[in-house]
Formats: sequence, C-alpha cells, structure tokens
Amino acid sequence: MKQRWLRHHLPMAVASAAAVAVLDCTRPYADSITRLSFATAYVAVALLALTLMTGPWNLVTGRRNPVSSDLRRDLGIWAGALALVHTGVGQCVHLRGRPWLYYIYGPWEHGHWMPLRHDLFGFNNFTGLASAIVVALLLATSSDWALRRLGTPGWKRLQRWNYAAFVLATAHGIGYQTMEKQKAQFVAVVVTCAVVAAGMQITGFALRRAERQSKRVAR
Repeated sequence: MKQRWLRHHLPMAVASAAAVAVLDCTRPYADSITRLSFATAYVAVALLALTLMTGPWNLVTGRRNPVSSDLRRDLGIWAGALALVHTGVGQCVHLRGRPWLYYIYGPWEHGHWMPLRHDLFGFNNFTGLASAIVVALLLATSSDWALRRLGTPGWKRLQRWNYAAFVLATAHGIGYQTMEKQKAQFVAVVVTCAVVAAGMQITGFALRRAERQSKRVAR
C-alpha cells in the first residue's frame, strides 16, 4: 500500500491539483464556485478516459491484463473523487441555493407537459447526475474487500458500468459546452478523450478476439 501511495496516489494528487489550478486560472468567471466546477469537470473526464485505456494499453504492449490492477483502480479512485466534487460544486453554479431546479421546472416556467426538465439544461443535469451515481457506486466498490465479497464475475460486471459512466459524463459535458457555447479548445478536450478511449476499447476488443481465435485454432 505504501508503494501505491508513492507510485500512484501522490503523483495523481499532484497532477490533478496542478491541472485543476491551471484550468481554474484560465477562466474569467468572477466566483470561485464556477471556476472550481469547470476545472474539476475536465480533469475528471480525462481520468475517466484513462481508466478505460489502461486495459487495452496492456494488451497492445503485451502485458498481463488482470481483472483488477492497482493502476486502473487508483485512476478510478481519483476520477471518481473529482467527479463527485464536480457534481457537488456544480449544484451551486447556475441556481444558487435551489439545486432542485436543475431537475424540475420552477412554478414560473409554464407550458411544459411534465414537471421534470426535458430541455437541454435538464438533459445535461440528468446525465451528469446519473454518471455521478454510477461513479459513486464504482468508487464504493474499488477495494479488495468488495472484490472478495462480490466474487470476480460479479465485481467485473459491476465495474463494467464504468463505460456507462463515461458515456453519460461525455454527453453531460458536450451538452453543457453546447449550451454555454464553450471555446473550441475545451470542446476538443472532451471529444479527444471520448475518441481516444473508444479507439483503445475497439483495439482491445479486436486483440482479445484475435487471441481467442488463435487459441481455438491451436486446439
């Protein structure tokens, strides 16, 4: 565990803090809450993408790809922590003190066929909330105890929800970027994370399939 702290957690903490600080400084927003929400969002998405790239990268480089690796788990822990910080802080950005209005229309907003928000703002918030719930569940089970308790097949099935969390987080990010007319370089960050993560997953799938076929032929 000491080696994990030195090799993984300490570098990830420093890199995450530095990235959040740099992004925070780039924003012209007057208040710190909005800047922190913005900064943690991009770092969390990047770390989530890295968790999806770790397994395929092991296959590409010919390394062993275990069910649970310390690097992938620790990346997931930091991704989850930052995602939850972003979710909590984000509830205070647009409607200060009234976070429920992220998900339902206010009494002054008439002409909607249902009380739940079904506009772009609602889509952004519901996808973000769903992603945060999945991330919280994955974060709570990112331990050897959970792996033993659930068993390898059950634990692996649960951890595969990481794909859903990333898709939801990407949709949430692109939706907010569209709504806020975000600058192209920040849109490129989210799109690049999504494309590279998807490309690595496709590559990993192809390598696993080729490996299974070669084993069948060898028999």
